Amino acid sequence: MADLLDYWNKPEATADMIDGKHWLHTGDKARIEDEHIFITGRLKEIIVLSTGEKIPPADMENAITLDPLIEQAMVIGEGKPYLSVLVVPNPDRFDELCRSSGLKAGDPQNYNNEVILAEVLVRVQKQLSAFPGYAKIHKVAILHEPMTPENGLLTPTLKLRRNRVLMYFTDEVTNLYSGH
Repeated sequence: MADLLDYWNKPEATADMIDGKHWLHTGDKARIEDEHIFITGRLKEIIVLSTGEKIPPADMENAITLDPLIEQAMVIGEGKPYLSVLVVPNPDRFDELCRSSGLKAGDPQNYNNEVILAEVLVRVQKQLSAFPGYAKIHKVAILHEPMTPENGLLTPTLKLRRNRVLMYFTDEVTNLYSGH
């Protein structure tokens, strides 16, 4: 009978997750404080810029979404010269921002409007002002639709599926790094 810790018919996957001493390697980063374990991120969620700088994006993304305009954020830049961010706005607040900028609410062109993009970038940078210098976002793309488990961009536990997001929004990502 197979060990209860084994993946069904997948000995390689089992060996990747559970070492010879039966320690489970989840891929999570954690800290232990007062005998409690706090999960602080994922080991695989490290962005390495073309400059060699290594950036953990999770805390940045959490800070960015503290702005009421931004419901979801994914920091990107793997192999690129700078960081960018994909954001999903709160629809009501986004329409409000567009109206206050003299634009017609609900116009799909607003997602690419230079004034709106500049305002969202200012808001993102404000949320990251307490972060070290490496955490500077240079460009932003505003997404037309949220990342959800239904469209395959989030796991059932609402974690970003980073590679799928990058593939799904290929055009937006390409535009953020055109010329680099």
